[in-house]
Amino acid sequence: MEPLHARYPFLEQSRAAVEAAAVDLGEVVATNEAVTTRALERVETAITDGTIGEPHRRTRVELLSYPVARVLVSLVDVHICTRRYAQAEAATAYERFTEEFATTTELKSTQSARLDRDELLAEFDLASAVRAAGDGFRVEVGAYLDLAADQRGDSWRLVNRALADGWVRVTAEELNVLLKQAIRHRVTEGLPFEVPDAIAGELDEEVEYLQEILSDLDLTREIDTVVPDLFPPCMKALLDQVQKGEHLEHHSRFAIAAFLTGIGMTTDEIVDLFQVNPGFGEEATRYQVDHIRGETSPTEYSTPACSTMQSYGDCVNKDDLCETISHPMGYYEQKLDDAEEDELVDWREDGESEDEADA
Repeated sequence: MEPLHARYPFLEQSRAAVEAAAVDLGEVVATNEAVTTRALERVETAITDGTIGEPHRRTRVELLSYPVARVLVSLVDVHICTRRYAQAEAATAYERFTEEFATTTELKSTQSARLDRDELLAEFDLASAVRAAGDGFRVEVGAYLDLAADQRGDSWRLVNRALADGWVRVTAEELNVLLKQAIRHRVTEGLPFEVPDAIAGELDEEVEYLQEILSDLDLTREIDTVVPDLFPPCMKALLDQVQKGEHLEHHSRFAIAAFLTGIGMTTDEIVDLFQVNPGFGEEATRYQVDHIRGETSPTEYSTPACSTMQSYGDCVNKDDLCETISHPMGYYEQKLDDAEEDELVDWREDGESEDEADA
C-alpha cells in the first residue's frame, strides 16, 4: 500500500493493493479502531462540510478507511448521504490532482505519490477520448455529454460549445472538472450495497451517529413537490401505465405508490390516481398506501432502490443521470435541485388551476 493509493483510493490499483494485502474487512472493523474512526470522519465531514477531513498519517489506515466509509454509507442508505459523500470524495481528489498537475518539479521521494493527467485519463478509459489541442483539449462528444451532464450553467450545454467532427473543445480547467465528475461516478457506483450482518453489527454505533447528524441537520428533507416531468424514467413509465389504466404487477404498484408517497402525495390523491386501474378497489388501495406510509403497519416503507427495480424488470428507459444514481428518490432530488424555479410547477396545483379555469 503506497501513499498514492491512500490519496486516490478509488483507483483500480488502490483496490488491487487492498486485495493483494488479503484484508479481511470484517476483522478490520472489529479490531482496528483507527480505520473505523477515520472512515466515520470521512462520511461525517462529507455530510457537514463537503470534505473528507484530514488524511491519517498512516497510509494503511487512510486507504482502508475508504472501503469502510463506503460500508457506512451503504448502511445509512439515505440518498443525500450517498450523494454528499461521493461529491466530497470527488472534490478532495480534484483539489489533489489539480495541484499535482500544476506542479512541474517533483521531489524524487514524493514522485510515487503523485498522479499525472494521462494516468487519470487512462483510469477512466478516456485516453483515446481526449486530445491536446493548442492551449486546451478536445473531448470526444460522447464522453463530453456523459461527464458534463450534471454540470450547471449554460456554458456546459453542447449548443454553446465549439464542436467539430465529433470533438468538443475544452480548457484545461474544464477538463479537470470533467475528470472530477468521472471520479464522482466511480465513487457512487455500487452504492449502497448489501453489507454482511457480521460487519454491519460492528458498526451500529457509527451508523446511529451518522443518522443523528442527518436528522439534526434536517438533510433528510421532506419532499412535497410533484413534478412528473422530473420523475426518474422508471417512475414516469409506471405513472404512464397507471394513467392509461394498464394492469400493474404488485411490485410495480408498490414501487409507484411508495414513490408518490415519498414525494408528498396524500393517500386520497394516490387513491384517486389509481381509480382508472383494472380491478381497482378503493378500500384495498387505500389500505396498501396507508400500509406503505406506516399508518397501518409498524414500518414506513421507502421506494425500492434501483437494484430492486432492475431485478423486477421495472427499470426502463435509463438516461445518463441513471448511471450515476442508485435510487429513484436520489434521481428526483437531484432533478429538483437542478431545476429552475419556474420549472417547479406542482402537478396538484396545476390541476387546481385548470379546474378553476373550467369553472
